[in-house]
Amino acid sequence: MSCPTTGGPVGEGTTMPPTMLHGLAPEPRSTEDEARLTFLYAFLPKPPVSTSPSLCCAAAADDDKNDRVSRLPDDILLRVVSLLPAKDGARTTVLSSRWRHLWRSAPLVLVDTHLLPGGDGERRPARAGAASRAVTSAVSAALESHPGPFPFASLTCSFMNTADRRLLARWFQLLATKGVDELVVVNRPWSVRGLRLPSSLFSCASLCRLYIGAWAFPDTTALPRGVAFPNLHQLALGCVVMEDKDLDFVLAVSPVLEILSLFGSLTPLRARLTNHSLRCAQFCLSSLEEVAVLDSPSLERFFLWRNWNERHVKISIKIGHVPKLRVLGYLEPGVHMLQIGNTIIKAETKASTHTTVSSVQMLAVQLQFGVRSEVKMLPSFLKCFPRVETLVVESLVLRDPTSSNLSQKIWRKTSSIECVQSHLKTLAFHEVQGDHNEFDFLMFIAENAPKLERMFIVMKNGLTDAERQVVVARVGALYSTNWASKDCKVQLRMSCYPIGGGSWSLQAGSDLSVDDPFEAFPED
Repeated sequence: MSCPTTGGPVGEGTTMPPTMLHGLAPEPRSTEDEARLTFLYAFLPKPPVSTSPSLCCAAAADDDKNDRVSRLPDDILLRVVSLLPAKDGARTTVLSSRWRHLWRSAPLVLVDTHLLPGGDGERRPARAGAASRAVTSAVSAALESHPGPFPFASLTCSFMNTADRRLLARWFQLLATKGVDELVVVNRPWSVRGLRLPSSLFSCASLCRLYIGAWAFPDTTALPRGVAFPNLHQLALGCVVMEDKDLDFVLAVSPVLEILSLFGSLTPLRARLTNHSLRCAQFCLSSLEEVAVLDSPSLERFFLWRNWNERHVKISIKIGHVPKLRVLGYLEPGVHMLQIGNTIIKAETKASTHTTVSSVQMLAVQLQFGVRSEVKMLPSFLKCFPRVETLVVESLVLRDPTSSNLSQKIWRKTSSIECVQSHLKTLAFHEVQGDHNEFDFLMFIAENAPKLERMFIVMKNGLTDAERQVVVARVGALYSTNWASKDCKVQLRMSCYPIGGGSWSLQAGSDLSVDDPFEAFPED
């Protein structure tokens, strides 16, 4: 299956690691599945403890045989034990009577990969077998014997099937009673797509962060009244099977949720976001019919990346009450049907108070510059966001190279665009391929943006020497135009991504401390 958004396999523009550390069996998988799995495992949080820490300490004198560590107060020793992997923490109980009770009294970080034979904290077994069964037994033993709390639990290397759901349900019950704070649960093997998570997951009311991968969502219609995630701040759903009602339900029972990341969805979704606490929403590599942010008064960031519609029609993107929305991307004129309030934005739509979102300061768009219908929509999209200061543009490879039908006069006929004339300070143009249509747009910005301070041009990786020379020549020609801004700095670079693509990532998007999740104009 090809993704209509990219014009090629899903994941084009992502960088595949040479070896996949998620340990899946090496049987053939589609490029789409590889891309989804890459996103899934790359986004999983790193455990707060490591099996290979870097230690630095002064060696004791040879004649000093005293056990000075055991003389430390209990609170310090408990802190030491809590920083150890679960297996190593348990081993401290045999050091001496002084340590015997400490493991059970310290918060436990439980990472099942740390329990693998050999202590490998990274690679997971590729197939079900003795290693995965040993890990499952060790997880059960730790959960049963340790009273908690569990600040972090990661369950990613057991091979669960229908017969194991009762065991997993028991794990969730134990984690719920023992105060789990952050939970990662990923199923394997990948091919078991219809296996539902036990509904006891919803008993984990203490959760602040939850990451679910490669599972079918619990049947939310069968859940008892009153279940909720009252403390959940971050939710990531990767490669999940779920229905619209399931997403609606989990948002409704998460009153303080701030960050939602949904990627690699295996079923078409119509997502409607009305959560008043939500600050960041991300949808990528998923089958979507509609994403509507109708009443999200706290939403600051809204990301869409290489999604598609199974019915081969445009994805409806509806924006309603979002007074704090500052960052939006990537809008795609060829893939998205944008609706502001009650108005569907078309090429001839005029800007008005009913068709603009004035809070957006950073906007990212993707389009094929050789397709007239897409370029004609770009000015209309820009007019919807009159106060954009940073504009990120990614030039997509033509899905049909014979379809280039753009007249060079289209930008000459474009009426004024408020954000360009009054607010635009930074333009970052990624994946430049040397097409004259790209440079017609750059010329338009240069001649109409008096406040422009920086123009950052990134050449697509993989261009031939001749193509690079064309880009350089056309960038040089920009200097001869009549610039509206006399102080704009132009910088040309080669993309650092081997197969192209932008710099946005789920990690950067969800990190609210990062001002520029697109790295629109990185400094040297």
